[in-house]
Amino acid sequence: MKRLLPLLLALLTVAACSRTEPRIHRQDILAFGTLITVSIYTDDDRLAEQGFQALQEDFRLMHEAWHAWHPGSLMRFNGLARTGGWFSAGPSVLALIEQARPLAEQSEQLFNPAIGELIAAWGFHRDEGPAGPPPSGTWIRDYLQHLPTLNDLEIRGVRVRGHNPRLQLDFGAFAKGYGVDRALERLKSFGIENALINAGGDLKGMGRPGDRPWKIAIRDPRAPDAPLATLELQGEEAVFTSGGYERGYEYRGRRYHHIIDPRTGRPARGTLSVTVIHPLAATADAAATALFIAGPRDWPRIARRMGIREVLLVAEDGHIEMTPQMAARVHFLRPPQPAPTIIDPFAAVTDSSDKAAADGYNAPSPEQTRHSE
Repeated sequence: MKRLLPLLLALLTVAACSRTEPRIHRQDILAFGTLITVSIYTDDDRLAEQGFQALQEDFRLMHEAWHAWHPGSLMRFNGLARTGGWFSAGPSVLALIEQARPLAEQSEQLFNPAIGELIAAWGFHRDEGPAGPPPSGTWIRDYLQHLPTLNDLEIRGVRVRGHNPRLQLDFGAFAKGYGVDRALERLKSFGIENALINAGGDLKGMGRPGDRPWKIAIRDPRAPDAPLATLELQGEEAVFTSGGYERGYEYRGRRYHHIIDPRTGRPARGTLSVTVIHPLAATADAAATALFIAGPRDWPRIARRMGIREVLLVAEDGHIEMTPQMAARVHFLRPPQPAPTIIDPFAAVTDSSDKAAADGYNAPSPEQTRHSE
């Protein structure tokens, strides 16, 4: 017992030394082609370091497995799917497909992870940055005649067969959100309760840094280095934005961005950016892309089908449209001109196929459906 006492005292001393006043610990991780900043609020320095080390390895593995044009699990999957024969798929890719497939259906295939060949044809599968020339109109028309979707995959357990040789998976509009969800769950497994993961402006948080909530900024798509508005996170939720300013190139005097509309085979038009709030980062990621492509005319219908209640859309002319739930939370740094239009996608559900998304939602009266602040 006398010998154990000094050892016990030493362990207690080390444990005490690892604890400080609660503060935000930060570390940057490069993955998914962007800088991911992990913020952990704790009084335990050692716990924060354990979380950072785990996420460093997790994000490395996810990046390698899901990269669309580097050798890895996804590239192998795409090569085998084109043959039309049965093959065994890795669990990391199957998990992505399983979660993405219902979201693609709900979005009317505006979120379509099967169009990797189309995205590559537009020059966005390049390490050195996107570049032209764009694909020809003839090539696009031929591709659209054989447009692939995730429904072209037949899956039986771990066995998969592709039924469309044009199918090439690219989870660029989904993997980051899915990875952030997994990363936050990983931090929870260490007992971490307060954290924020910011993946190049797309983020998810849980808990609070002390007695205040996590406060985040929404980019202004007309001046991406400046914030358009701020909001405070409420519990565990994700905020994701799709914007044409993020990646693109100019070719012969015209700019082409990376968000491709599967209906036209060309960069989506009508929208500058869309911001979505949802408890799941994967859903927020997919929905932001789908609503960007849907544009000012169709985003309310797609939001309703996907069950998305907090949306802010900036149209090409700079006009802002948003849901009443988003309007109640967002704080603009400067009053938008003209005043934003408030649209409630759930206020009047007439399509029976959309009623499931609105189930349990207490909708406002019809006269509140569309108005200006």
